[in-house]
Amino acid sequence: MKILAAMSGGVDSAVAAARAVEAGHEVVGVHLALSRMPGTLRTGSRGCCTIEDSRDAWRACDKLGIPYYVWDFSERFKEDVVDDFIEEYAAGRTPNPCMRCNERIKFAALLEKALALGFDAVCTGHYAKVVTLEDGSRELHRAADWAKDQSYVLGVLTAEQLEHCYFPLADTPSKAEVRAEAERRGLSVAQKPDSHDICFIPDGDTRGWLEERIEMSEGAIVNQNGETVGSHTGANAFTVGQRRGLKLGTPAADGKPRFVLEIRPKENTVVVGPQELLDIEQLRGIKVSWAGAPVPEVAGVSSAVGSVGEEFECMAQVRAHGDPVPASAWVEVVTEGVTELVVRLDEPLRGVAPGQTVVLYQGSRVLGQATIDSARSLAWDAAAVS
Repeated sequence: MKILAAMSGGVDSAVAAARAVEAGHEVVGVHLALSRMPGTLRTGSRGCCTIEDSRDAWRACDKLGIPYYVWDFSERFKEDVVDDFIEEYAAGRTPNPCMRCNERIKFAALLEKALALGFDAVCTGHYAKVVTLEDGSRELHRAADWAKDQSYVLGVLTAEQLEHCYFPLADTPSKAEVRAEAERRGLSVAQKPDSHDICFIPDGDTRGWLEERIEMSEGAIVNQNGETVGSHTGANAFTVGQRRGLKLGTPAADGKPRFVLEIRPKENTVVVGPQELLDIEQLRGIKVSWAGAPVPEVAGVSSAVGSVGEEFECMAQVRAHGDPVPASAWVEVVTEGVTELVVRLDEPLRGVAPGQTVVLYQGSRVLGQATIDSARSLAWDAAAVS
């Protein structure tokens, strides 16, 4: 096959490209320039897609003897990932920029350009597995190394995109083996630290970064009963589950710490309460997509407004490195052409915020995903009724 290898400048993408070459494919390496500040250098293990990463990607391609290109996707990245991140926080939600980057940049914009140029597939260093069934259709599954599994952030991939995805690290038992292989191959990135945090906020100060881009104004902090217990300088900089930085003037009656339960941007209000009210039992998701063919309970749903699908058993995961929990799920057609996903959790999840992504699994298979629009605490509902 003719393979376009997405080279981040890290050890995973370098080894993935090396394996693609070794498998006999015609491989071309490309690094995506996403930063609008091309002089930016990497700081420790923070960030990615810097000028240093570009150079590391070039060195890896040179070692492998494959062509290397840099494609400028900075404008698309700003519009689809950075601006989306700001807009979501401004709306009181907590987005996942890595999910948006995979959805709109690496497996939309990049794949679209690759196919237009005659490539058969895009190769990345993600730890996930594509399984081809007897009928030729494909499914997305967890990688062999569950500790490094990245199928969660790939849950946005569609059946069409899976047809052109190539993940050579799928069956690798550990990251240590990848680094050892990189050493054997003479790749200079063998011991390069993994990147983490939000790549476009390399200093890790998300609140400070947002305060420069979202108009903040003072407002009230109220408890779950609506009583004012403090004030804030900008509701949009808070996130559900947050405890630090509240600076409440009125202590709780029981003396226990309080956490952010909800952000109400229209009212410029932050709602706080006891930790137990962060336990979420039911989620409702929008922007639903399926990684491969939908399960029968979804595929058989009528398109008529008001239609409700049958429940199906699954595991639900709401964070990239979070533990999945048993759940039941179903779809509802809320308006013409718009389907929402409802997930009832068998075990409560703590601190789930609108804007996060819920990914559903059956065994190792990724079923699909949705952006969480509402997260319901039955304890809070009961307290409100009483």
